[in-house]
Amino acid sequence: QVTLVESGGGLVQPGGSLRLSCVPSGRTFRGYAIGWFRQTPGKEREFVAAHSASGSSTHYADFVKGRFTFSKDNAKNTVYLQMSSLAPEDTAVYYCAVKGSGSYFTVYEYESDYDAWGQGTQVTVSS
Repeated sequence: QVTLVESGGGLVQPGGSLRLSCVPSGRTFRGYAIGWFRQTPGKEREFVAAHSASGSSTHYADFVKGRFTFSKDNAKNTVYLQMSSLAPEDTAVYYCAVKGSGSYFTVYEYESDYDAWGQGTQVTVSS
């Protein structure tokens, strides 16, 4: 079982930027599809961005296109979610997740697709 640790959340003003990080404990991301999701109180976890295990494809939710960017640094064994032009409605707990089986080239956008989750990192956008 992979353990994931997110970091980088915090308080930012509207229009600001943050970069979230996710690191797996005890192994690399090699062969894993990776996703970022977010959740606000009283709502279901929603898809933000996801990356195929092959590394060839990345998908984004419509509400973050052009503002958020997924990246992976294999040398540092870290994935990132660069968030810019943040708005109050982006306030949420952000989670990274991995899927260790399935298609190497598929980008998985559903919470139920994923096998392991981090503990989440809080992002608050407020003036």
